Amino acid sequence: MPLVTTVHAATRLKRYGFAAQGLLPWQVHELRRGEEVLTIEALPAIHARGLLAGLLPPVMGSLLVHRTGGSVRRRIYLSGDTLTGDHLDEIRKRHPDIDTVVMHLGGTRFLFHTVTMDAAQSVDILRRVRPRLAVPVHYDDYRVFKSSLSDFLASVEMDDENWCISAPGRGETLRLPDVTRGS
Repeated sequence: MPLVTTVHAATRLKRYGFAAQGLLPWQVHELRRGEEVLTIEALPAIHARGLLAGLLPPVMGSLLVHRTGGSVRRRIYLSGDTLTGDHLDEIRKRHPDIDTVVMHLGGTRFLFHTVTMDAAQSVDILRRVRPRLAVPVHYDDYRVFKSSLSDFLASVEMDDENWCISAPGRGETLRLPDVTRGS
């Protein structure tokens, strides 16, 4: 099973014997099985700004597009540990029909810099990407998180938009709806 990640991470993982495929932003890797196709497109992401950006390894978001018999069943954007910014506008421009965004939250701060989205940034990604459904994750995995799920839900509630949010509990499974349409 291939591991699809950043070029930086793939180089390191290959040293340990993993079948890693590194992608640059906007590059696509395709997996096929019979009539089913899963494309993984690397999307730009920003883990930190300023001097800290040079200290942290590169990150990426991923767009997963699942097709069966030539029809798209769903488009899922995995944000990865990104912050908001103009790169999200470019994602929306290239992919205006994202069904679900799985948003990495938590508001982690490192050396006085935010390195994962907090509640305010999470509403910004919703406004910029405009998914049909948002699934918050990665908000309580570590003690360093400063922005909780309840912070996110409160920010979404205060926003003018009527966002569709599904926040499954730890270990729960979420069934994503099929949104079958031509490719």
